[in-house]
Amino acid sequence: MSDKTLVNPNLEFIDEVVGLGGDSLKKCFQCATCAVACPIAPENSPFPRKEMIAASWGLKDRLVGSADIWLCHECGDCSTLCPRGAQPGDVLSAIRSYAITEYAQPKKLAKMVTDKSKFWILTAIPAAWFALMAIITMTMGGTMEKLFGFFGAHWVHHTDAPIAQARFISSWLVDLTFIPLAIAAVTVFYLGLKRMLNDMHENALTEGKTDKQDLDIKAFLKTIPAVIPKILKHTQFNECGENKARGTAHMMVLYGFVGCFIATSIGFFLLYVVGSAGPYSQVNPLKWFGNLGGILIVLGAALMIKDRLGKDKTSNYKDWYLLGLVVLLGATGLLTEMARLAGSTFGTYLLYYIHLIAVFHLFAYVPFSKLAHFVYRIVGMTYAEYANRQ
Repeated sequence: MSDKTLVNPNLEFIDEVVGLGGDSLKKCFQCATCAVACPIAPENSPFPRKEMIAASWGLKDRLVGSADIWLCHECGDCSTLCPRGAQPGDVLSAIRSYAITEYAQPKKLAKMVTDKSKFWILTAIPAAWFALMAIITMTMGGTMEKLFGFFGAHWVHHTDAPIAQARFISSWLVDLTFIPLAIAAVTVFYLGLKRMLNDMHENALTEGKTDKQDLDIKAFLKTIPAVIPKILKHTQFNECGENKARGTAHMMVLYGFVGCFIATSIGFFLLYVVGSAGPYSQVNPLKWFGNLGGILIVLGAALMIKDRLGKDKTSNYKDWYLLGLVVLLGATGLLTEMARLAGSTFGTYLLYYIHLIAVFHLFAYVPFSKLAHFVYRIVGMTYAEYANRQ
């Protein structure tokens, strides 16, 4: 008598995947066209057919802990060729969104970030915080100077320029807000990725996708340099046939953020090490990286929005939240500088205030938003390389 396997479908998981953009899931009748069409799927147990089957049955643990969902770049080849219009790319995107929420802690905050009805609550927090920081900066300068002087530091962080963001909200208060937030975000990522990595290895062993019995963290970390060039070049996007243009837009946003990070790092060094306060000259390298980065972010996000609006593509709140945030980050950063150069004090400070709220969203909520897929994908791709996924 043959062995029997009891399948316990997770109906809540199916509903979540459908709600996150995988509403075409039930159209799939498992013909395997998608697995044949995908140019980047491994030869051994290729995706996305097996993921479509598992999602239809509500096999949450098999999907959430699989590295294969992160190898998919949603290029659209499978969705274009699907005879049933099941949109496998959208379904895998929904599964990835679910996985991010599953691994991120605390779960209550993760649920709030993905709930559009909670957007204004999440926005009111930084809005109130930076309003308080502005009041402290503009009305308590003498008190703060004494307080910081007690610790051997200078409170004032600006030149004699008539318009300077540090006159509105002190650089100290900005950095003392974002540095702890960045540490918290890294901690959330670390805890989530640790669980994810163990789950991926267990999944790979169960499904015969690796010959490594034990997970060697040192060997895994040594594999990262082999994956980074693929990410920087967007190699997988270039292998896609249907939607290579998405690769260009993603690269623009990626390198835009890299440029802004370099600009921020230079500014931090100049302010706290050299002791040189802003506003800085337009010929300062800091401005080159910051301005170019902001332009790349805005243009790249605009191309993504155009692509999402111009095609028969399922979009949900998480998609638009991310795109809106990226546009707001780049646009308010550039417009703040333009307003300052134009001599508009009110415009500069208002735009800077909005920019800080957007940056707060980026730092505080990134481990729970769709933007976290960048970090999770790096780990998924690295594990596939480490495990000799073929």
